[in-house]
Amino acid sequence: MISEKKESGRGLAFLPLLVFVFVYLATGVILAAKGVDKAFYQLPSPVAVIIGIVAAFFIVKGTVDEKFDMLVKGCGDSNIVIMCLIYLLAGAFTTVSREIGGVDAVVDMGMAVLSPKYASAGLFVISAFIATATGTSVGTVVAMTPIGVGIAQAGGLNVTLAVGAVIGGCMFGDNLSIISDTTIAATRTQGVRMKDKFNVNAAIAIPAAVVTIVLLVIYGSPETVVPAGEYSYDFVKVLPYIFVLVSALGGMNVFVVLTGGILFSGAIGLWNHTFSMLGYSQAIYGGFTGMMDIFLLSMLMGGLARMVERGGGIDWILGKVSQVIGNRKTAELGIAGMVSLTNIATANNTVSILINGELSKQLSLKHGVDPRRTASLLDIFSCVFQGLLPYGAQILIAASLMGSGANPLSLISSCWYQYILAIFAIISIFVPYADGYIRRHPLEADPD
Repeated sequence: MISEKKESGRGLAFLPLLVFVFVYLATGVILAAKGVDKAFYQLPSPVAVIIGIVAAFFIVKGTVDEKFDMLVKGCGDSNIVIMCLIYLLAGAFTTVSREIGGVDAVVDMGMAVLSPKYASAGLFVISAFIATATGTSVGTVVAMTPIGVGIAQAGGLNVTLAVGAVIGGCMFGDNLSIISDTTIAATRTQGVRMKDKFNVNAAIAIPAAVVTIVLLVIYGSPETVVPAGEYSYDFVKVLPYIFVLVSALGGMNVFVVLTGGILFSGAIGLWNHTFSMLGYSQAIYGGFTGMMDIFLLSMLMGGLARMVERGGGIDWILGKVSQVIGNRKTAELGIAGMVSLTNIATANNTVSILINGELSKQLSLKHGVDPRRTASLLDIFSCVFQGLLPYGAQILIAASLMGSGANPLSLISSCWYQYILAIFAIISIFVPYADGYIRRHPLEADPD
């Protein structure tokens, strides 16, 4: 057995994480300057992590065998393995449910009950439900943006405002969904239950959503009310999403929840002959492969973080940050600021959570921040900026689906929800109005 010694705080040991961020950011900036489409998504993030790991092998002290031992232990950490397994099951559930027509059914159901008079608010609500149920903001943007554009054009509504409402709803769902990669990353890095993070998070996100809906009702009404179209939907195909949401919030183990959702969707698909048993298995595997990027990223980030931590990099940065952080409020502001800046640099909310997960955990322990609160802050502020970056996937895709002439920068001012969410989150740091759930439910020792 190779002994693994931890060094005292050492600034150079933090450099591999900065190498990862710099390579990721610099590649995006250079490609954007060359006019490459979706420049910040051209370099696969797992490859950028590998570069950081190579840097760690040169910087962290120890023999090559000791460094490999650190890397492997980090990759195989129980929280990392659990996180990766949840990613696979979430991907399988999303893919199987989409294959049976679940997303289309949810969209059509929402459109069937949507009043054209409240089109913008309705688009926000429908997008929020879809993103919460499916765990993907990008997928919801793809599904809902053409619908939002069509409704806006037909009803004399501001198209940019309608699409901004769609993006806002998508980020609401991405932030709260128990099967989104941001929720999985935030809860596993802080060692808390998804149910607990949801309840803490909801106290901030739901009031922000209500204010957004009210503003959209007041200022987002169409100039001419167009009669609603005819939409038919199969409610049975919506049931797997409802099952996953209800059972997860009921406290059921996340593995049971997602496995049950996969079986539920599969049973519907087999019953209505959407696919055969072979097609069902292929859809499950397709969901697995669709999560490979985030699977590899999380695993490799776990290894890199372990090497940085063992090399004394985390202790060093903690010492530096602690010089300006003296209490719980400033610790929360620091966590929010770090994940926000990282998201701006990487244009990837999951990456930003993974990068800041261990450091945020240590800050929380030192300054008495409840880990459920920390997980909520990580997710909220990463989603706020992800939904506002003109080079982020959500804005770029929405702008492309709006047609020629659409400018990603013009969308930012219409994404009201993200601004309102940030305001509520910042207020909650200084006025702990959202801590009711934490006070009523003392933290349990075993998160799962």
